[in-house]
Amino acid sequence: MPPRTAESEAGTLALGVHVFPGRRPVLLVHGLGRSALLDWVEPGWPRALAVAGRGAVAVDLPGHGSCPAARPGAVSVSAVVAAMVATIDAAGEARADVIGYSLGARLAWSLAVTGRVRRLVLGGLSPNDPMAGLDLGLLAAVVRGEAESSQPKLARLAGVIARAADSDSMLRLVEALSVHLWDPAVDVPTVPTLFVAGAEDRRLDRLAATLPEAARVVVPGDHLGALLSPEFRAAALDFIA
Repeated sequence: MPPRTAESEAGTLALGVHVFPGRRPVLLVHGLGRSALLDWVEPGWPRALAVAGRGAVAVDLPGHGSCPAARPGAVSVSAVVAAMVATIDAAGEARADVIGYSLGARLAWSLAVTGRVRRLVLGGLSPNDPMAGLDLGLLAAVVRGEAESSQPKLARLAGVIARAADSDSMLRLVEALSVHLWDPAVDVPTVPTLFVAGAEDRRLDRLAATLPEAARVVVPGDHLGALLSPEFRAAALDFIA
């Protein structure tokens, strides 16, 4: 099924949306520099959800996959969250189970405060916001080939953005995330939440212990390997059953 778009309530930001019909569709949110296709569709999540009797809605964030180009000033964390709420509305659900990975987990955390989430799976979530301390001017200049950076983190991020099909929109998303840094002490999810981390990735035990209804599981692999592991999928499907 070809992707469609979902707009925020203000109609200023659209996400790419891949719909896989079925009962109680699960919202899937990908990581930075990835896409709904890479993180969810090609690894077989919609098929696995269908076997479990569930539908799926996988979104593409600004600058990623099938997402339409974002206008300057249209991208903010609140606008992305509103667009995800619009996606849940379009699926005909009052509340949805949500699975987010890496950046998708950070955004799913903010989505949970809207009251539109039933159960939450957060995979590969960094315990510290990786956008903190970014020099946005330098980042933009490196992305556009106008400067170089000796900072490994910034250089890696610039490389990811520069390789995107829509680098301008992805840069706007990163800038929005840098302005609205994630604070694990703010908007703490109160819904049942599962934290998943790869054995070779950052552990989330301490963060999970701060949530009132949280479970945690460690699966094989590094950051990408954990996402693609059958153990992650099995744990997530069992949690939202």
